[in-house]
Amino acid sequence: MLQVNYIRENREKVLEGLSVRNFKHPELVDEIIKIDEERRQVQTSLDNLSAVAKAAAKQIGELMRSGKKEEAEALKAETTSNKEEHKNLSDQLTEVEDALYGLIVQLPNLPHHLVKQGSAAEDNEVVYEHGNPADLPEGALPHWELTAKYDIIDFELGTKITGAGFPVYKGKGARLQRALINFFLDHATEKGYREMQVPHLVNEASGFGTGQLPDKEGQMYHAGVDNLYLIPTAEVPVTNLYRDVILKEEELPIKNTAYTPCFRREAGSYGAHVRGLNRLHQFDKVEIVQVVHPDKSYEVLEDMSAYVQSLLQELGLHYRVLRLCGGDMGFTSAMTYDMEVWSAAQQRWLEVSSVSNFETYQSNRLKLRFKGASGKTQLAHTLNGSALALPRIVAAILENNQTEKGVKIPEALVKYTGFEYID
Repeated sequence: MLQVNYIRENREKVLEGLSVRNFKHPELVDEIIKIDEERRQVQTSLDNLSAVAKAAAKQIGELMRSGKKEEAEALKAETTSNKEEHKNLSDQLTEVEDALYGLIVQLPNLPHHLVKQGSAAEDNEVVYEHGNPADLPEGALPHWELTAKYDIIDFELGTKITGAGFPVYKGKGARLQRALINFFLDHATEKGYREMQVPHLVNEASGFGTGQLPDKEGQMYHAGVDNLYLIPTAEVPVTNLYRDVILKEEELPIKNTAYTPCFRREAGSYGAHVRGLNRLHQFDKVEIVQVVHPDKSYEVLEDMSAYVQSLLQELGLHYRVLRLCGGDMGFTSAMTYDMEVWSAAQQRWLEVSSVSNFETYQSNRLKLRFKGASGKTQLAHTLNGSALALPRIVAAILENNQTEKGVKIPEALVKYTGFEYID
């Protein structure tokens, strides 16, 4: 979340940033500033009263030591009303702080100055495109027909067991999943990311820390009895490893990677564009997460984007990179790059990765700080990226590599799959 001092001291800049995001409730900014002023006044009154009480206590002690018990008792009686006032002010401060906090968490992160104003995906900026569309044979099939033809993914069986959006992977389809996971993890560890295995359920504090709560609770599966949430991405548990932690500056950057299944309700998703693997409620993904010094975070963002692109290049996929506009960017992000691969069979772009810099938005919620050589403690910057999400990668591999002999596996994956064709 944003820091209240920054909001108070940079009102116009905050409003400008919110307008880039098309934020619908800019009036919250002035409400926050007003309540923060009230909070500071109550805090000042409480501090003054505490100082009076401290001075009185010292005076009472001196009177008692001097044998002036009656004077001490009289002064002690006078301070009784101060205790009542202190309690009232403390209660008032708690109430005001809760109200302030409730407003601040409703504000999204402010966009980086390079992020353009826009309201939808059509307003995103294409910053790079790599390769050419696959030249497919006549009668090329979309992936949902290929998976049925080669009996490698069964959508109907998944619907029978659980519901729509929970496919069953079979034979070479299951082996392709495992191959991609290992391929992505191996490459991440080679690039200096430490592999982690993390829980697939998180508590409210973790969901709040990375910004899924209260913004996206409707998109998360909730285990109500235990009040736990199925993770929508490994970003949540991996980043929360550092909640309430003060790091040393020399420990930065921290680079972690993790494979997890991901669970998303995707409420309201329907239509041809979500057919097959295009949108699922459960899918596999390898995530990369970094905690870095604020001075380095945008350099790291570019490095992470380049790393994800290198994976797509090794898989021989035609892709493009978009910088998201303010209206299409996630609630917690300051800047996001999306990577999309071209589906030659569907004739459309498929998003396969988002790489984002959250600056201090998550770390402020997480109380994730670091201490420099000077001894000063400050908030770190956090970043994460999909490296990569499997479903649309699999869709693109199947569609873009179909031949009369079968689906040709990208050369980089053959040592992981143990086979060259799906036939």
